[in-house]
Amino acid sequence: MMEDRPQRILLPVKANFMALTTLLAFLFNLLPWRDVTGLPDMLALVIAFWCIHQPRKMGIGAAWLLGLMMDAANGALLGQHAFAYSVLAFAAVQLSRRILWFGIWPQALHVLLLLLGAQLLMLSVRLSAGGAFPGFVWLAGSGIGALLWPVVTFLLLIPQRQPEMVDADRPI
Repeated sequence: MMEDRPQRILLPVKANFMALTTLLAFLFNLLPWRDVTGLPDMLALVIAFWCIHQPRKMGIGAAWLLGLMMDAANGALLGQHAFAYSVLAFAAVQLSRRILWFGIWPQALHVLLLLLGAQLLMLSVRLSAGGAFPGFVWLAGSGIGALLWPVVTFLLLIPQRQPEMVDADRPI
C-alpha cells in the first residue's frame, strides 16, 4: 500500500558513495564478532539495498566479487558468500521494481526473505561441505537486518534527497 506522503525525486547516486558504503559494510563484517549470534550480514544488506535502488549500477557480478572477497577475508569455504550474494543480487534486481512500489515496512518484509534466502544458501553450502549446524538462532541475523532496513534506507538515500524547499536563487 502506497503511503499518503508525496514522493520525492532523488538525485542520481554517485558511484563513489556506493563504493564507500559497500566498503564500510565489508569492514563491518570483518570486525571480530564471530561469537555474537544474530548479527546481521551488513554487506548482504547493502548489496540488497543498492541492487533494489540502483539495479543498473550494482548487480550480480559486483555481488559475486564482494562475496569472493568476503570468503577470502573470513577464511570461509571459497564460494560460499559469492554464491549467496550473487543469488541475492539476482533476486533483488529482479524484484526491485516490485519492492519499491511498497512502503518501507513491506519492503523490509521482502528484504527479510531475500536475506533469509542468502543465509540459507550459505548454510546449505556449509553443511554440504561437512560443517556443523550453527543453530536456529543464527538465522536471527536476517530478521535484525530486515529491522534495520528503514534505517539503512534513510541513511543511504540522504545524499540523493533534493531539498524540501526550492529557492529561486539556487541553480538546482
